[in-house]
Amino acid sequence: MNLIKISSLIAIGLLLLAIAKLPYGYYMFLRIVITIIAITNALEEVKSLKKIWLIVFIIIAIIYNPIIPIYLKKHIWIPINITVAGIFTVSIFKTGFNKILKK
Repeated sequence: MNLIKISSLIAIGLLLLAIAKLPYGYYMFLRIVITIIAITNALEEVKSLKKIWLIVFIIIAIIYNPIIPIYLKKHIWIPINITVAGIFTVSIFKTGFNKILKK
């Protein structure tokens, strides 16, 4: 398993853990980690011909960036976190999906 897939698995775990009621510091930590992982995945996608994933990871990095944060209530962040966890999950298996779609 490569580093991108491992970092995506970490992102999934952190995003799903964020559903729980945790201290504010965790959510700041989450912003930093998700932004770094999204940027790393975006840089990896620059090499591929599938630019949709590049755009998706850039959007995730913008949403979670800690420099110019987007402040939302927890009940709004929960579905966002679940959706982004789903996106990272699909991204792990996307090479398999691409093979299926080519058939």
